[in-house]
Amino acid sequence: MENKQNTLETEEAPKKKNYRFIIILGLLIAAGGTWGFTKYNHGLHHEETDDAQIDANISPVIPRISGYVTEIKVKDNQNVKKGDTLIVLDNRDQLIKLEQAKASLAGSEGSLVVANATTNATAASGITYEANVSIVDAQIEEAKVNLWRANQDFARYENLLKDHSITQQEFEQASATKQKAERQLAVLQAQRNAAERQAKAAGKQTRATSVQTSVANANIKARQAEIANAELNLSYSIITAPADGRISKVNAQLGQFLQAGQSLFSIISTSEPWVVANFKETQLTKMKLGQTVRIHVDAYPEHEFEAKVASFSPATGAKFALLPPDNASGNFVKVVQRLPVRIEFANAQDKYISELRPGMNVFVDVELN
Repeated sequence: MENKQNTLETEEAPKKKNYRFIIILGLLIAAGGTWGFTKYNHGLHHEETDDAQIDANISPVIPRISGYVTEIKVKDNQNVKKGDTLIVLDNRDQLIKLEQAKASLAGSEGSLVVANATTNATAASGITYEANVSIVDAQIEEAKVNLWRANQDFARYENLLKDHSITQQEFEQASATKQKAERQLAVLQAQRNAAERQAKAAGKQTRATSVQTSVANANIKARQAEIANAELNLSYSIITAPADGRISKVNAQLGQFLQAGQSLFSIISTSEPWVVANFKETQLTKMKLGQTVRIHVDAYPEHEFEAKVASFSPATGAKFALLPPDNASGNFVKVVQRLPVRIEFANAQDKYISELRPGMNVFVDVELN
């Protein structure tokens, strides 16, 4: 009897174990199915990618003039405001050029004074010559009257001489008066021609000096432009921050000679960063502007950022590569392309946004409408 009872207990134990295994397996299948359905349903209404990074405005600091570094006002990773002094260059060359430009301006202004004085003098001479012409014209009219009278007297005396009513001496006196009046008229006409030529010459000289005045004014404007340029270059000896942000590594040393256009370091904006997410072209079918985006940054995995789709790149990332692929040459292998999508943060008051740095990796989840 005991052997038979032991045999029955041994047969019941595996059955209990089999029930337990079936229950556990069923729970695992149910959990797996639930998880699979959840992921499938999520995939119908979301697009995700971890090929995304934080981006921000990066302003290069570049000197506009060449010079030696005399002061460095900032350090690596320092926060600065727009307009803060970063580096000071030796400005003695610029000061000398500014003084030279000012001296040139003074010389041009002196030339203008001389040209104006010459113009006024020649204009006055022209007025005098024109007045002389008018005076001579009046004298000529008077001489013409005198000549007419002398001719009339000469004619009468000539008739009287034929009648022996006057003496030969009186006739000769009338003839002399006539000749004197003729010569006087000729002299006055010559004087008028000379005065007229002098007036014309004075007018030409006045126009010439007026041109000199215009040239002097143009020279003054050129000298003023040189002064403005010298002052501008002098201001460039102080390199200031072009924007608010944080400085990268400062690549400058005291006494170093900097070339104009040489890149020194950058200022990275700490305000209004954005995300550039590289989605596969097959993920873009239902994506639209303004869709809600959930972002998780690797540096802050427990915090979720709210954002929205702002814009799509006009071309795939491969087209902007240094050596873009050329499918027209060699064997063609189809590769799914990725398109950069700009995503902007929706909550500007999020305290973690100021802690984000360009280049940080993020996970992007776009909610499809």
